[in-house]
Amino acid sequence: MRLPLLKQIKIVVLLTAFLPCLPVLAPAGQFKVTRVYDGDTIRASGHDIEIVVRLVGIDAPEISHDKGEPSQPYSQKSKKHLSELILNKTVEVKGYGLDRYHRILGVIFLDGKTINLEMIKAGLAEVYRGKAPHGLDMEPFQKAEILAEQAKKGIWSLGDKYVSPREWRKGQRQK
Repeated sequence: MRLPLLKQIKIVVLLTAFLPCLPVLAPAGQFKVTRVYDGDTIRASGHDIEIVVRLVGIDAPEISHDKGEPSQPYSQKSKKHLSELILNKTVEVKGYGLDRYHRILGVIFLDGKTINLEMIKAGLAEVYRGKAPHGLDMEPFQKAEILAEQAKKGIWSLGDKYVSPREWRKGQRQK
């Protein structure tokens, strides 16, 4: 169900105005995942709104949005794995504020699993290298990454040829 544009604008204005007033750690509630953009970004709906969630604490391989430009290795596998885990399912989203693109920084839970962590365990995302939001415990993410790298899962199978998504983005901007 698609909301009328005016209602969408009102929701964005309200969220932009009131979300900064909420505590940094705020449960966003249950939402049905309606789209997976890549290995760390989704769209979900519930409570009469649609939200875009950036899975906090992880960074997945980049998918090229320019025709003719290559995507990063494992980007499609990462998106597919996340889709298999949560697409068209009702998940719990725990919010940690907004990123610079106004996406909710969130941890996603389904059936007792932390989906963000599952992506790292599968070797289809690395631990986010920037500053973590207040209240997010990065230790489980870091431990999972070490195990995935030792097991040479997914992105870690590339060995010395592996380029982090952060470095990949920098290289793409310089072209």
